[in-house]
Amino acid sequence: MAAPLLKVRFFLCAGLRRGAGLFSSSGLGRSQKKTLCSRVKGFPGLQARMRPLPILIATGSGYLGYDQYGRYKDRELQKLGIEVPPRVANELQVTIYKSIPTRLLSRAWGRLNQVDLPTWLRKPIYSLYIWTFGVNMKEAAVEDLQHYRNLGEFFRRKLKPQARPVCDSHCVISPADGKILHFGRVKNCEVEQVKGVTYSLETFLGPYTWTESLAINRNEDDPSSFQDLLVTKEGNELFHCVVYLAPGDYHCFHSPTDWRVAHRRHFPGSLMSVNPGVARWIKELFCHNERVVLSGEWTHGFFSLTAVGATNVGSIRIYFDKELRTNNPRYNKGSYNDLSYVSNNNREGVTMRKGEHLGEFNLGSTIVLLFEAPRDFKFSLTAGQKIHFGEPLGTM
Repeated sequence: MAAPLLKVRFFLCAGLRRGAGLFSSSGLGRSQKKTLCSRVKGFPGLQARMRPLPILIATGSGYLGYDQYGRYKDRELQKLGIEVPPRVANELQVTIYKSIPTRLLSRAWGRLNQVDLPTWLRKPIYSLYIWTFGVNMKEAAVEDLQHYRNLGEFFRRKLKPQARPVCDSHCVISPADGKILHFGRVKNCEVEQVKGVTYSLETFLGPYTWTESLAINRNEDDPSSFQDLLVTKEGNELFHCVVYLAPGDYHCFHSPTDWRVAHRRHFPGSLMSVNPGVARWIKELFCHNERVVLSGEWTHGFFSLTAVGATNVGSIRIYFDKELRTNNPRYNKGSYNDLSYVSNNNREGVTMRKGEHLGEFNLGSTIVLLFEAPRDFKFSLTAGQKIHFGEPLGTM
């Protein structure tokens, strides 16, 4: 043990001597250098090299272990029938997460997905992806893996026409394949993204300025007034439904009903993960992330569909809107961009039919439906269930 310590002392003193020019320029004399070397010899703690990486790994591992232990205790309490409040991230944790350059990483991932793969490499890579995420290629319009030139084409693969029959007996259908995170009535301008974790309705949709007459009548002191503005007919209420698209799901989304799209609002924002675990952890996750809000009317009043971006899903495409550019560096977070589809030449906006192709994601993300309906509307769903595009969400 003594030999390594002697080596450390030797290299420290030698380094000081080699840097004589630097020390002399800063006013450090020969006697001071000898004093510094003697002080180094006198403090064994300074003889060891600082290793920040092992310290960070140890600290991070300890924190993750503590966090997992807490989650394990929560699961045990839930098994006993005891309701446990969700673990919500604090402001510092959200700030640290948002500091990760997810937008830049997503743009890089998008460009990588457009790189054509050699024919011999396509089947091994796509097969690994299919095995990892449980993709059902028997439903794909083209089952031959070598047909897809790059990962982008494979992600956006189309389905066989008969693979997703559209339910005709219900007025609202699922717009995409995915998992139902939450659904129900909107209360007090708060919407649940998962059970126990909410976000503000007004923050999510933005100011109600696409109808000027309603915006003028708004009462700032009434917390429920924004929700009341969306409910245009007597006896109606506001409902919501959240569909999470996993990486292995079909990535296109369709019109959930017959409606008229009058307005588009694009919110540039972060691209944090939207998987159910993160949705339970970060309050107002959908308000932080980049999203495209399509709003309009259906037979029962207000109707909106919001496509929420996520990590590696910076690209949200709306087929009838060629001007939309998501995850674009020229847009700043915290702002929003409006576009009205109602003009002198097109006073009715964009008419969409139930089941019609509406848009697509680059990987997987989330669709949020907010709509007005009669009070007797009831969802025929359970939280966490798997659903396919075309299947009914509820009935009246």
